[in-house]
Amino acid sequence: MRSRATLLTIAAFVLALVVSAVIAGGAATVVEKSTKQEVRVAMEAQGYGWMRIHTDGLQVLLSGTAPTEAERFRAVSEVDKYVDSSRVVDNTDTQITKPITPPAFSLEMLRNENGISLIGLVPASVDRDAIVEKLSKVAGEDGVTDMLESADYPVPGGWDEAMQFAMTTIETLPRSKISVTAGKVSVQAITDSPSEKGRVETSLARRRPTDLKLSFDISAPRPVITPFTLRFLIDEEEGPHFDACSADNERARDRILTAARATGAKGTLTCTIGMGTPSPDWSKAAQMAIKAVGDLGAGSVTFSDADIVLDAPSTVDQQKFDDVVGELESNLPGVFSLKAKREPAPDAKAAEASFTATRDGDGHVELKGRVTDARERQTIESYARAKLGHDNVHGATRVDKELPAGWPVRTLAALDALSVLHDGKVTVTRDGISVNGISGDPQASDTISRILTSQLGEDAQIDLSVKYDKRLDEQLALPTGKECVARLNETLQKKKVDFDPGSAQVASESLDALDALAKSMKNCTDFKMEVAGYTDNQGREEMNLQLSQQRAQAVIRGLLDRGVLIGNLEAKGYGEAQPIASNDTEAGREKNRRIEFVLLDEAPVGDDALPDATADATGAAEDGEPHWNGAVTDDGAPATEDGAQSENGDGDTAAEPGEKTPQEEEIPVETPGDQTPRPQSRPEDLSKG
Repeated sequence: MRSRATLLTIAAFVLALVVSAVIAGGAATVVEKSTKQEVRVAMEAQGYGWMRIHTDGLQVLLSGTAPTEAERFRAVSEVDKYVDSSRVVDNTDTQITKPITPPAFSLEMLRNENGISLIGLVPASVDRDAIVEKLSKVAGEDGVTDMLESADYPVPGGWDEAMQFAMTTIETLPRSKISVTAGKVSVQAITDSPSEKGRVETSLARRRPTDLKLSFDISAPRPVITPFTLRFLIDEEEGPHFDACSADNERARDRILTAARATGAKGTLTCTIGMGTPSPDWSKAAQMAIKAVGDLGAGSVTFSDADIVLDAPSTVDQQKFDDVVGELESNLPGVFSLKAKREPAPDAKAAEASFTATRDGDGHVELKGRVTDARERQTIESYARAKLGHDNVHGATRVDKELPAGWPVRTLAALDALSVLHDGKVTVTRDGISVNGISGDPQASDTISRILTSQLGEDAQIDLSVKYDKRLDEQLALPTGKECVARLNETLQKKKVDFDPGSAQVASESLDALDALAKSMKNCTDFKMEVAGYTDNQGREEMNLQLSQQRAQAVIRGLLDRGVLIGNLEAKGYGEAQPIASNDTEAGREKNRRIEFVLLDEAPVGDDALPDATADATGAAEDGEPHWNGAVTDDGAPATEDGAQSENGDGDTAAEPGEKTPQEEEIPVETPGDQTPRPQSRPEDLSKG
């Protein structure tokens, strides 16, 4: 019994010990967590978020890097308010502070007639009083203005050497600016002459210490050139070259030299830059004059201020001389005056004086030749701009005071005649006026004749050669080649020409598409066009190429059956080339199986032999025989002048004896690659195409 009581007592003690340990451990954990949470919240609230808090029993461990030592001390002291300092273990650290960088020392020394100014930041060890005293000896009455700041930092390497060089240099340059940094000096100065500029630059280069970086910009006033001269010539011995050249600035010099090189001038070209130019447009006038000599291929041009003399040898063609001089004379800047002369050829007759006005198909007008004076030139150009468009006229005429009486009236009448033409040329000579050109007005020749006779009199010598182009006639409103092709392809977009699978037979449901194409060909048969056929990529490539050719021919044949003149249509098969959609889908392959029209020549066939403008609007030939005017009936067949379709008994288009009817005309075929006959394809080779 006694041993049992002893065991119970021991068990009770052990149990009490375990319970006490559990309670003590739980209490310690609660204390640790509450202490850590309290300190962490307090540190973050006061801006010490960089501090990390850890607990180990009753100890509080601090770690982290503070931006400064002062902030670290404040943060640790703040922790002591919440935890006994004996329980705090401080493991915090402080960021390493970068050493303060010395300032960039620099000095500006400015010297002019008002004295010397010193501006900048220098080391505190620099003896500023000694600098001021030394410079006062050359500064003049106004002395030295000291606006320097100093900083107590070590003197950087190369500073003393640069300062010594700058002090010596500013004593020799009365108008200068010298910048000093450690190991580097920059000098800007103005000298009295180019020769002095050279001496200063040489002196600076020689005195520069080996370890010192030196840059300088020394300028001298430009010389006054009087008169401002330029002479450029092209001869057999030296070719294009300058005898003299002047320019008012670097940009003008570069432009003048570029113009000379464009004429073929080679080697080293120089141009003196100076003051005294008669006009800001000097380089523009020089460029134009040099180009004129280059266009002539020989001769010379001489400038003396605003007076220009252009000389050309007798080897230069007179008409070319007139054109070049007219271009130059009409477009020179206002202040310049031109005197041009050409050496007369031995035993040569006097050149025929003329005035020409040319108009191209885009409406641009060029005036060349001779006028009586500058006032007439201005009048002609203003009149041309009023009649033919302000921005379309370019004048290039020259003054000739030896022109016959009534010349201004003739030139103005010529411009009236030119306004009737779509494009052409009017020439005025001593003997009369000639007019050559094309018009969309069938009565243009009559109109021009009335204009000239009413203004110049019935006895005026007039030579007219005016042709009528029906496609320029606004009343007919005939389409251009581009418009025809666009119209035909638009028709194919709306109504596609489909074919039976694997064949060139037009599907029955696409016959109305051929009808629509025939109507779209109205007034378009005069243009050379290509009917291009395409297939998808199903089947062999050579089979697709042949099939596309046959389908293009089938379309032309279908147009022929509908009375369309097909003489200017060419069939061309491209096979599976140039797809416009993916061949991976049925919808894409359907788009790739197509017919397209392509314009081969923008000019209609027969434009080189246009009927004369004296023919009437119906297109009747001079011999009085009927002439087809390009019209077609509603179904696309050629029509006669009264609009009726010409038929024989079975409805086919009639033809003259020995000629082929449209149905009998051969379809032009372009062979796609090798056209060697091939055996009939097996059924499995046929595809939709």
